[in-house]
Amino acid sequence: MAQRKPKSADPDAGPLDPHERDQADEHASIRALVIHEVLRGEGEEELKRPVAALAWSGLAAGLSMGFSFLGLSLIHSALPDAPWTRLVDSFGYTLGFLIVILGRQSLFTESTLTAVLPVLVRRNRRTLFSALRFWAVVLSCNLLGTYIFAALINLPHVFSPDVQASLVDTATAAVSGAFWPTAVKAVLAGWLIAVMVWLLPSAGTAKILVILIVTYIVGIGRFSHIIAGSVDSAYAVFSGHATVRDYCLHFLVPTLLGNTLGGVGMVALLNHAPLAPEFDLPPPKPNGR
Repeated sequence: MAQRKPKSADPDAGPLDPHERDQADEHASIRALVIHEVLRGEGEEELKRPVAALAWSGLAAGLSMGFSFLGLSLIHSALPDAPWTRLVDSFGYTLGFLIVILGRQSLFTESTLTAVLPVLVRRNRRTLFSALRFWAVVLSCNLLGTYIFAALINLPHVFSPDVQASLVDTATAAVSGAFWPTAVKAVLAGWLIAVMVWLLPSAGTAKILVILIVTYIVGIGRFSHIIAGSVDSAYAVFSGHATVRDYCLHFLVPTLLGNTLGGVGMVALLNHAPLAPEFDLPPPKPNGR
């Protein structure tokens, strides 16, 4: 007969022995508060980084995001004009996000979650100014990187006529929408990217899959993303298919507004609000007294 394992002396341990309890703990879901603190810790580190480090990281992210535009256009150029084409070419859109997120480069839409959590916890002027400084540096350098990438791929004879036509089609679509529809799509994009950031700490080995799924949906919906879309829109300007005014009014302003509202309002506030009472609890007294 098989011998039964001795029960733990701890009455709160349940029917599991210590080894089984460790196994159960390993498979338990991470608490929302733990995810919050992981992301807040990342935000605290980012807010303390020197401006030069943020600038270089932001520039690298802007350049890397250009591969979302290029990847989508390269795949699109090899496909027929069919209803299912967007389901395939949107896989190319995920490339820039994979490079930026796995490479730990500073992306504005990620920071709408991580950089705002320290502000929501501490709620003081110094932290707010640090977050605003962080956003200003990262956003401006992200955009600069997109302009450089767009200018680079606009050089003559770099791509075949089919690819060039696909680049132009994708670029002009990015600056052809009306203000409010673009802003609403940008809210959805900011929401999804911030949700993705919230999911990553508990994703474990499935991080790549989470990034792929979320950014693929952003690509299918052609939801407006301030950095990925800036490459498209800047290319339209450099290639002569749009004006700077088109870039600003049909893309930059509504997309920046929507991404910020989606990231900060829909995720940072909603995910922080249920946990806010736990940050207001008094510290435990020594010896349980």
